[in-house]
Amino acid sequence: MNKKILILGTILGLLSVILGAFGAHGLKGLVSPESIVSYETGVKYQMYHALLLLIVASQKVLTEKAKSTIFYLILVGVILFSGSIYGLATNVLTGFDFKSIAFVTPIGGLFLIIAWIVLLINFLRLKTE
Repeated sequence: MNKKILILGTILGLLSVILGAFGAHGLKGLVSPESIVSYETGVKYQMYHALLLLIVASQKVLTEKAKSTIFYLILVGVILFSGSIYGLATNVLTGFDFKSIAFVTPIGGLFLIIAWIVLLINFLRLKTE
């Protein structure tokens, strides 16, 4: 499981850098400044959770079940949260109306929040030495 978590964390981090550069340079003049700010929010949250995955993989105190749960919560959360923000921010450039699926953004955010809660619960359960 650690290898899968490390790979996903690395891929999400890599894509954050690529998408961030695209947002900073490729979207200027194509979408509104507000859309660029929104797009950057998606990039930031994707990177935060990429880094979280790298930390989770390195934790020996977490069970495999906890790591697996966090892995899937972050995977789905980033796709729904950041992915929908990317779509909404670039809506004017596509033929698909991403506003029709905007409801998935908070669902993705909820998945990310639950991942942090799972991490917290597991840390609270640690025996003190």
